[in-house]
Amino acid sequence: MTPSEQNKLIESFHPLENKLLLSFSRSGSLSASDIIAISGLDESRLDMATGWLTAKGLIAVTGETVTTSVTLTETGADYREKGTPEIRIITALREGKQFTVKDIIQTWGMDPSEVSSATGSLKASNVISIVEGGKLRLNPDADAGRYLFVGKVIEDVPADASLAWPDISAEAQAVIQENFHKRGKGKGIFRITEKKNRTYSLTPDGKDVLRLLRERGAVTEEASALTPEMLKQGAWKNVRFRAYNISLSPPRASIGRKHPYREFLDYVKYQFVSMGFEEMRGPLVENEFWDMDALYMPQFHPARNIHDVYFVKEPSRCREIESPFGKQVAAAHKDGGKTGSSGWRYAFDVERAKRLILRSQGTAVSARTMAAGPKVPGKYFSIARCFRYDSVDATHAPDFNQVEGIVLGSDINFTTLLGLLKLFGREVAKAKEFQFRPAYFPFTEPSVELHVKHPDLGWMELGGAGIFRPEVTLPLGVDVPVIAWGLGLDRMAMIAMEIKDIRDLFSRDLDFVRTKKIQLNK
Repeated sequence: MTPSEQNKLIESFHPLENKLLLSFSRSGSLSASDIIAISGLDESRLDMATGWLTAKGLIAVTGETVTTSVTLTETGADYREKGTPEIRIITALREGKQFTVKDIIQTWGMDPSEVSSATGSLKASNVISIVEGGKLRLNPDADAGRYLFVGKVIEDVPADASLAWPDISAEAQAVIQENFHKRGKGKGIFRITEKKNRTYSLTPDGKDVLRLLRERGAVTEEASALTPEMLKQGAWKNVRFRAYNISLSPPRASIGRKHPYREFLDYVKYQFVSMGFEEMRGPLVENEFWDMDALYMPQFHPARNIHDVYFVKEPSRCREIESPFGKQVAAAHKDGGKTGSSGWRYAFDVERAKRLILRSQGTAVSARTMAAGPKVPGKYFSIARCFRYDSVDATHAPDFNQVEGIVLGSDINFTTLLGLLKLFGREVAKAKEFQFRPAYFPFTEPSVELHVKHPDLGWMELGGAGIFRPEVTLPLGVDVPVIAWGLGLDRMAMIAMEIKDIRDLFSRDLDFVRTKKIQLNK
């Protein structure tokens, strides 16, 4: 490194770097703890300064030791003061007290999960048994040694300090490892912490820069801004201000924008409106009548089980079913009514039809629209939020968006439906490959499923479609063919937005929100 390069480097130093380099004035090799003692830097500032100087090639890591210590978590500190749940239960039983698990939860101020875990462990170890009335009893030959030892280990760890790992017996170490929590409060009793203590040495360039720094006189304190107090008191005359570094990139201006998924939903709505569709709307809290019964889903049929719905607790039922649709749909279920069908042949339960649920399918919006007297011919769509109990993974969520639609007209047929589905797969989902597969739905015949190929996840089902059966349309006052579809909009967005996990659609990661680009042609 040339003298001019050294001078330029020194001029760019942060005061923390000056402090750190000056710590090596007496020794060319120091541990992190030695540097802290000499320079007065705290650990966080030391980490910053060593990182900067290491990147500049002025110091290097020449050694590293790891010290392990044990502290109590918040739960452990509470157990140190009051005793573990197991010890408290054993002590109370030895004192002759009588109580049940419910008594512990209600009067001892303990978490139900802790009580359940403690009683389960004591029962499994044959320390206690549960007798008549649910009361706990201490067994005569109970061996509570293991639980008492856990309490002793907790007492050996200082309440507000740490205990070095080598100072702990092998038996106590086993107990700690069985009951530790890595970080955070958690439910663990102990926290095991590993602390690295590195040794740093000056490089040849670092020695030259240190020598020059001492000759010139290093600034270990400087101001980054001129304040009114400095001007008023004249203190600015004796202060060195931090130099501007015009080579640094300016901070990124983060302007407001819509969430990427919100942009996609707006794009889908734009596409449908541009094709002449009218938007349908419906309530999130729906009754079973419009969500299932009006769609000719029998109240006893296993097909109903595909909708694992969320029931509303209060109020649990709506007041009434709209006339005349309640009677007409009930007749279609019982014997076909005036549809020409024989129906499902069972006694329709009106009270069950009144049960309130969170809408499980967007087709409920289509049912309400048909009952409201739609235009014929007519085209309708809806972006409907739906809810079904499901395990969350890369392609499933318990709440999701469906793009629902119906087209009514005397000349509508199945070929029309397939053409629309192709259009949706290509223009909305941006899918390059898609398939039609035969399917069954109680309310459409014939029925079909649309599958598209995700570039990373493979084939995914987008949803179902078909022609509404007369048992659906006629009781709702529609006497022309109606094609319908309900497609998973979230999965369509995964393909269009090129993401691999459905959960990313609702990400709160600001970097994702700000930088995700959506290539959509409007």
